[in-house]
Amino acid sequence: MQEYTSPGEVATDPSDNLTTSLWENARAYPNRPAVSHRIGGRFVDISTREFTEEIKAIAKGLMRLGIEPGAKVCIFSSTRLEWTQLDYAIWAAGGVTVPIYETSSAEQVEWIVSDSEAVAIFAENAELRATFDEVAGNLPGCEHVFVLDEGAIEEVKSRGTDVSDDEVMARATGVTGDDLATIVYTSGTTGRPKGCAITHYNFVWDAAQVEKLAGEFFRAGESTLLFLPLAHIFARVIQVGCIRSGVKLGFSTGIPQLLEELGLYKPTFLLSVPRVFEKVYNGAQQKAHADGKGAIFDKAAQVAIDFSRESTSGKVSLKTKLLHGLFDKLVYGKLRDAMGGRVEYAVSGGAALGERLGHFFNGIGVTILEGYGLTETTAGATLNSPAHFKIGTVGRPIPGSSVRIAEDGEILLKGGNVFRGYYKNDEASAEVIEEDGWFHTGDIGELDSEGYLRITGRKKEIIVTAGGKNVAPAVLEDRMRAHPLISQSMVVGDAQPFIAALIAIDSEDFPRWAKEHGKEGKSVADLVDDPDLRAEIQRAVDNANKAVSKAEAIKAFRILPDDFTIDGGELTPTLKVKRNVVADKYGHVIDEIYSGTKG
Repeated sequence: MQEYTSPGEVATDPSDNLTTSLWENARAYPNRPAVSHRIGGRFVDISTREFTEEIKAIAKGLMRLGIEPGAKVCIFSSTRLEWTQLDYAIWAAGGVTVPIYETSSAEQVEWIVSDSEAVAIFAENAELRATFDEVAGNLPGCEHVFVLDEGAIEEVKSRGTDVSDDEVMARATGVTGDDLATIVYTSGTTGRPKGCAITHYNFVWDAAQVEKLAGEFFRAGESTLLFLPLAHIFARVIQVGCIRSGVKLGFSTGIPQLLEELGLYKPTFLLSVPRVFEKVYNGAQQKAHADGKGAIFDKAAQVAIDFSRESTSGKVSLKTKLLHGLFDKLVYGKLRDAMGGRVEYAVSGGAALGERLGHFFNGIGVTILEGYGLTETTAGATLNSPAHFKIGTVGRPIPGSSVRIAEDGEILLKGGNVFRGYYKNDEASAEVIEEDGWFHTGDIGELDSEGYLRITGRKKEIIVTAGGKNVAPAVLEDRMRAHPLISQSMVVGDAQPFIAALIAIDSEDFPRWAKEHGKEGKSVADLVDDPDLRAEIQRAVDNANKAVSKAEAIKAFRILPDDFTIDGGELTPTLKVKRNVVADKYGHVIDEIYSGTKG
């Protein structure tokens, strides 16, 4: 058993809550830009004083609506300025924020609102309001429904004009670190997401350690552009860290506008999932090849990788230095300009980046610091720092926290960032949190002699896409197997840009279907690409997709020529799919799905 604890824990006051630093910054630095949002063709800064006054006004309205301490309020929206304003206003009113992805289905919305016992919901637009309305009849406890695009913020503020500042501050300062700050629902191995109960202390403690570790860019005067979903814990803890440390937090209007907005905003550091870095690289490579400069780009990319590898090993050859200097002017500078021109560091989380891509970006002058964590650990559990990093690892535990590798290779984590437990689910909580505080991640990893963690596998079946989305395959697989033609299915997509599925046809029901469709005498292997059979399976896939968000939905599938069997090794004696066996046997099919060589 291996174990490593990082020294240097930053002590935090247990009476502090997430708004404590907000009020302190407003008093000490009222004119410092706190946040920035796009209006037309430019980004407009909002001072700490203005930002804080807006939060107070929203909190007053929430209080007048009857939001009591501990009351749950849902935010059903993509990332935008109002998300953060609402988050802090809910906390100031003593409430608990419950995020919902904007891609969530009506079924998911119903479960989250119901399970969390939310009394109010803020939907981003009419479309998301309509999604909520599909299930609103089953949610009588959710009394207040607002739409951000229809003036929700002003409407709420107008309700609280008779509430004094003193009343708000009394409510806000009455919250302690032990109080619940948020319930974040994360995919499990069953159809029902579990609500991770995260306290104010979890957030404050985690942010304080990360600020120390990444002090080169988590400090006043720095800036970042937020485009990750605030419904995800990674973006949320970054939000908290920025507001605490005086980093100006900009809000992108969406991934399609990201490159344009990086140029407009010019952040000093970025936070992203590997998929975005992959797109930057792939986009630059494709453009270079289209412009007839592919050979130059490919050579420059290899030199960047060589330069990074040699730099981190301690010695750069003269040839590599000379080539690197040449390509810095021809290629690397243009890539840095595409990210705004000021970015030196980026933090990557949610999925594995890959050593090659890590060395490439490090070689062009943008050091990507990989980290690791889960919703249950308030995101940040381990992190490479500017002063100490190893490409290919997810860094060492943040100060004051510990990583342990169990006998079976599972990664265990311990620290002030470990959540309280699953909301209203003591049994599930007891399964993952030991009495002495160790949290079982379900992931497999290795620690080196210096305490750097490397993720090597996944003990649990949760799939993590290249975009960092956690997907529970059982939800989709169970629904697909309900179709009579489907014997077994296996959802794939780990570290890939989208979710796909391998489908095994039921050998007993197939003859019936074949006869009804004039295909008697044909085998499944004969019809894997048959339009009628694919259309039938597509209906089952569409039905399964209703249970999940768009980001979790199956985008492609392949019909396999043979069913899964015990004798064939694909099934256990209890008829559970052996994922590793299927993935190995049909690896060529999975590769073909993601290579795009076939429709």
